[in-house]
Amino acid sequence: MLMTKLKAASAALAFAAAPAAADVDLQFYFPVAVGGAAANTIEELTQEYVAANDGVNIEAIYAGSYQDTVAKALTAARGGNAPQLSVILSVDMYTMYDEDLIHAFDEFATTDEDKAWLKSFYPAFMENSQIDGKTYGIPFQRSTPVLYWNKEAFKAAGLDPEHAPETWAEMVEMGKALTVKDASGNVDQWGVRIPSSGFPYWLFQGLTTENDVILATDGGTKTNFDDPKVVEALEYLVDLSKTHEVMAPGIIEWGATPKAFFEGQTAMMWTSTGNLTNVRKNAPFDFGVAMLPANKRRGAPTGGGNFYLFKGSDEAQTKEAFEFIKWITQPEQAAKWSIATGYVAPSPATWETDVMKAYTADFPPALVARDQLEHAVAELSTYENQRVTRVFNDALAAAITGEKTAADALKEAQAQAEAILKPYR
Repeated sequence: MLMTKLKAASAALAFAAAPAAADVDLQFYFPVAVGGAAANTIEELTQEYVAANDGVNIEAIYAGSYQDTVAKALTAARGGNAPQLSVILSVDMYTMYDEDLIHAFDEFATTDEDKAWLKSFYPAFMENSQIDGKTYGIPFQRSTPVLYWNKEAFKAAGLDPEHAPETWAEMVEMGKALTVKDASGNVDQWGVRIPSSGFPYWLFQGLTTENDVILATDGGTKTNFDDPKVVEALEYLVDLSKTHEVMAPGIIEWGATPKAFFEGQTAMMWTSTGNLTNVRKNAPFDFGVAMLPANKRRGAPTGGGNFYLFKGSDEAQTKEAFEFIKWITQPEQAAKWSIATGYVAPSPATWETDVMKAYTADFPPALVARDQLEHAVAELSTYENQRVTRVFNDALAAAITGEKTAADALKEAQAQAEAILKPYR
């Protein structure tokens, strides 16, 4: 009896001490796979907004990887308990649109100021943010793949440490000079490392773009996986290991790639500009950052996540979520985010802020991904996107591991993608 009374008294005190409920409560799903700095910065920005807006509470729910986040958001939305907003990959836009789970931002951007904001982002990022002229995603955690190189390794190999490969042929030539073997013939340092797990289609799309071919067209309803230029790009990727011996054979892990770079296991690596801050903090040597090497043209896919507004909440919640997204993507906040993480500031105005100018003056490599946007294309995105990319990733793996030829693997992938996407045309 005494314990019951103590519990009741404790509960009453806790209730009395608890703050009043916010007028507007928002749930915000955010992927934490991007690293600690990202989570910390999101928390700081979220709390800054809450402190400046009485009656608003935002619960930032760190939902795991990109794949985890979209799965949780979709499950919650389908169950009638969607978050008000979430950062989810730009390529998942068609899936959420097809299920009628997200709002078009145009519905809320009614003032001249709001309309100008919608038009303030880089066109390359908007290619994965709009459907039929309406905006369903707002660029935020966006990126492109870039090439990082170890300047000390270049110098040791007799190469110019200030000159990264500018073409496919140069990457092979330099890769041979940079591949170091011990007396027994075992490789201590590879020339280049292009991950083929995690997001294999994304880095491979750097090669297809450079070979002047687009993987998906017709508003996400058609793929070109078996195009001869795609086959040629995959053959080049396979030959980096099989023929030229400048890259480790087999599947190369995405997550282990920065560590391999830091530890001298590879002299060059392709990875996201979102790793820029990580590399700056942890590389024990002087490094460089460059656009991906060209073949028929320069080019790379955009990547990363957009903000989305989910349907299913009341009007006050949805409007407040819109206001928060608008606020956090303004130049000052976007600059803070970009500097903390290495992701590409999504609007030209952000790069004109004093803090961003100071940052890039001190660290010019941060400008590489921005400048590469001039040559960028939309990341592979279709309806049934996860199914289609799984088919494509499996084809890449089959060719990389030698299970199938590039031509055969891509022919089969195209047939499967065609069957998936035909109902949407």
